[in-house]
Amino acid sequence: MAVVHRTTMRPTKLELLAAWLPTRPWYAGGADGPRLARAGGFRLDDPGGEVGIEFMVVTDGTGPDAVAHQVPLTYRADPLAGAEHGVLGKRWIYDGVHDPVFVERLHALLDGRAEPQEQTATDTPDPTVAVVPLTPDGSGADAEPVRVEEGPDHTDVVLREPGAPAPLVLRVRRVLRTDDGPDGGPDDGAPARVTGEWLRPDGTTARGTYATAFTALTALKA
Repeated sequence: MAVVHRTTMRPTKLELLAAWLPTRPWYAGGADGPRLARAGGFRLDDPGGEVGIEFMVVTDGTGPDAVAHQVPLTYRADPLAGAEHGVLGKRWIYDGVHDPVFVERLHALLDGRAEPQEQTATDTPDPTVAVVPLTPDGSGADAEPVRVEEGPDHTDVVLREPGAPAPLVLRVRRVLRTDDGPDGGPDDGAPARVTGEWLRPDGTTARGTYATAFTALTALKA
């Protein structure tokens, strides 16, 4: 069980993201640069208790055309120049898709073996996050990360499962939308998905797909 600490980071997460997001191929913000606000997300627990795992949603802009970006982050105890966690000391912040602990936990979530947690509360499941798992009984096999591929509005983490005829793809939606299908579910045929909520700049709640899982043999829309 991970403990959520009330603390201050300098620079802040939003300041770090404002510098990093425009360097990403899937960044969909305007030419004036990021104008970010925290808009939602959830956490996953690391069973080893070493890595903090946060699915963060930020909105970029203030009007009806504001874009919602999803940025999964992991926090490790190695130092990151210029950033310090007030309670836990210096922390090294990663884009989660490149962290093996995040990948394993996302796979577990999409396989029904992990439970979404509140973003700002300790030991509190998040009932707003819905999961349609790959296997109904959570009995999926372990998988080894092979590569990470960036798309126009998503990032794919390709995994190799023992004995599987094709790789498994975990797709993290970077640009969140509410028009994927009924109840925020995907219309791309993915058999497993995670859906969640975020706040628009006007204070209303949106819902859409955070992540999906499918085999490489499945033809999906980008």
